[in-house]
Amino acid sequence: MAVILIVEDDGFLRDDAETMIQGWGHDILSASDVDEALSLLRSPRQIDALFTDIYLKKAVLGGYEVADQAIKLRLNLPVLYTTGNAIDDKMKTLFVDGAHFLQKPYTRFQLQNSVEALLAPVALSPRN
Repeated sequence: MAVILIVEDDGFLRDDAETMIQGWGHDILSASDVDEALSLLRSPRQIDALFTDIYLKKAVLGGYEVADQAIKLRLNLPVLYTTGNAIDDKMKTLFVDGAHFLQKPYTRFQLQNSVEALLAPVALSPRN
């Protein structure tokens, strides 16, 4: 199964997503802010996908910044953005190429479908 980095500043939401995704057999790394996420992305640890909140406390571009740096550090890393805020087409232009999006609040079923869609290309390629 895959190793997914979850970046979410709300501890309850992060724990809930971790529990669900681990229940589907995936390993989790988690971060509560941009600095933690970038530290994990710069480490030698295996990371197969990124699931990040767009709006993170204490960060101007939050999840956008994490995703932008993630694909520079780990080419072709699949990205799934989430937010409870409304986003418009202009904001979607900040998404990294090929990124997926999941609107909060999401159900277990919606998260599972999004994670499966995110990981589909990973399952076809050799591990990083």
